[in-house]
Amino acid sequence: MARIVKGGLIQCANPINDESRKVSEIQAAAFDAHVPFIEQAGAEGVQILCLQEIFNGPYFCPSQDARWYDAAEPVPGPTTEALMPVARKHEMVMVVPVYEREQPGVYYNTAAVIDADGTYLGKYRKNHIPHTSGFWEKYFFKPGNLGYPVFQTRYGKVGVYICYDRHFPEGARLLGLNGAEIVFNPSATVAGLSQYLWKLEQPAHAVANGFFMGCSNRVGTEAPWGIGKFYGSSYFVDPRGNFLAEASEDADELVTADMDLEVIEEVRRVWQFYRDRRPETYQDMVELLP
Repeated sequence: MARIVKGGLIQCANPINDESRKVSEIQAAAFDAHVPFIEQAGAEGVQILCLQEIFNGPYFCPSQDARWYDAAEPVPGPTTEALMPVARKHEMVMVVPVYEREQPGVYYNTAAVIDADGTYLGKYRKNHIPHTSGFWEKYFFKPGNLGYPVFQTRYGKVGVYICYDRHFPEGARLLGLNGAEIVFNPSATVAGLSQYLWKLEQPAHAVANGFFMGCSNRVGTEAPWGIGKFYGSSYFVDPRGNFLAEASEDADELVTADMDLEVIEEVRRVWQFYRDRRPETYQDMVELLP
């Protein structure tokens, strides 16, 4: 018997890219730009909706400007609390990526998960933090310390993996082992070095672990940071690696897909990757090898 869940992803350009404006103004404009798409998702019956990485603002990590610490907030906090009644109104689970301040000087790249009744279920903190030219994330984010939690929502078991995490199969496997049926990867990724990987790695995670993935990416360019063009192309993929729905490269939009969670069992009966694992042979993976 089918168990259909309707998922949604929002991809959106940042509306204000002006360093002379207050951080709070830039954040408010970004939040407001998402509201019509959130309402559209509710009207179309989306049951689980994921926003893009740090959705309420620009991807500020190409800079090392300390003013962006002002964008951080507690989780749960103002942004999640503003969306809890929206989730309740539409009976829609929401994955809400924000910039988290745990205490002064301690910041995380975080996604909150809100259930369909508006209840805050918990959060995931991005574990893998890049530190290369153009991606000064370690200047702004501490590596996550919450492991790879999976959240039991009204409609299914949801895991989160954020942007750069997607290059690491280990965490994706742990999300599957922890019971995830749908894994969301909210991202802010630009054309060039990694674009060809966008449609390779995450379908591979879905196939290797027998779960669905919803992968969101913002669109447009964000001066003055000038990191490049965000290429959108948000999509859903099933446990067989099939693309269920895909957004454009350059438009603000909502992309939706129906996911039959019964397919997970069908796939895992054929590909017994969990049964045939040999964890006793993997000890070297947690050692500091050359």
